[in-house]
Amino acid sequence: MTKKNSHLSQFGFSFKRAGAHSARTMMLEELIALLAYVERPDADKRDYLRAIDDENCLGKRSGKTRILTYRHLVDLYSLDRTNVIFRSLLYFWNRDIDGRPLLALLCTYARDPIFRSTAAFILECPEGTTVTRESLEEFIDSQEPGRFSKATLTSTAQNINSTWTKSGHLLGRVRKMRTRANPTAGSVSYALLLGYLTGMRGQALFQSEYIKLLDRTFDRAIELAEEASRKGWIVFKRVSDVIEVLFPNLINQEEMEWLREQN
Repeated sequence: MTKKNSHLSQFGFSFKRAGAHSARTMMLEELIALLAYVERPDADKRDYLRAIDDENCLGKRSGKTRILTYRHLVDLYSLDRTNVIFRSLLYFWNRDIDGRPLLALLCTYARDPIFRSTAAFILECPEGTTVTRESLEEFIDSQEPGRFSKATLTSTAQNINSTWTKSGHLLGRVRKMRTRANPTAGSVSYALLLGYLTGMRGQALFQSEYIKLLDRTFDRAIELAEEASRKGWIVFKRVSDVIEVLFPNLINQEEMEWLREQN
């Protein structure tokens, strides 16, 4: 792992070779149900495990399935409030209900390298074009030829296509068509935070890979950042071409020290 990736792992980013999408989608429905069930702001990973395994809040049939579900959710979201990525996800999750699918997508993107690798393929598809499972399989296989068996490649492509559909980037059940996602003030704020954690500042924050996931122009992202600032979620300042974005509600003192070391 590179030094930069090691720094980012402190914040909750993941660079493990494996990814949850080889077995599941981004599990949006399970995440919604889990976070509705465990509403305590100080909940930790043990509380989420207890809710899933002991109390079966997700209605799984067997203990093995419950544990696997918990592990996949940890892979996708960490479920650890000591990680700024998950803590901030919760912050916007509870304030921006309409933004939840894209909030989940952004967190998944930061934590699942297999899913992350497919963003270039999906985002480059023109709006209205058909995105087949087979074409995504070919793209995944081209990244590391022969890594996955045919069966794993097929299931992984199906899961990834399903996630892009849940986020609003694709439309349709069998025939998937590229459409445009619909970001909110919360999802733009979360995307800006992820860029900030990687070391971006100023205008560069609005040109990051995380903002690009939201399918909107620079000007629209600025408008949504201004909205978030008015709500008190982030601090956004702009004077001509000079932009400053800060996250006083989200990044603690220790994490700011890590950022200073990183820079």
